[in-house]
Amino acid sequence: MIIEHIAIWTKDLEKLKNYYSKYFHGTVNDKYRNHKNGFESYFLTFESGARLELMKMSTVPENKNDTVTQQHLGIIHFAFGVDTKEEVDHKANKLKAAGFQILSGPRTTGDGYYEFETLDPDNNRVEVTSLN
Repeated sequence: MIIEHIAIWTKDLEKLKNYYSKYFHGTVNDKYRNHKNGFESYFLTFESGARLELMKMSTVPENKNDTVTQQHLGIIHFAFGVDTKEEVDHKANKLKAAGFQILSGPRTTGDGYYEFETLDPDNNRVEVTSLN
């Protein structure tokens, strides 16, 4: 069994699409629109086959959880895996140079991963990890 896709609601569909395609090399499909209810979405497909669905609809309320400084129940992050520690460092440096906050790392965790945690433009937590 695989995780087929993860979905994220956003107020700025284009900004989030550009972030994940530029920094994580997601291949973007054509925008889907349902004019009846104002729903719009993109699917981004990654090298592994995993997909990320980015969705926008004006009637979806803001998230009231503090995703930056506190942990909370529910999904808190998702991770991209790379092959080497050097790739983790390169991605962290590239995102930091582009002005994105690095919350932790790069570091080696107690379970042997080398990783860092960052925030996407909507303050969703994203990890980049390697076991090598």
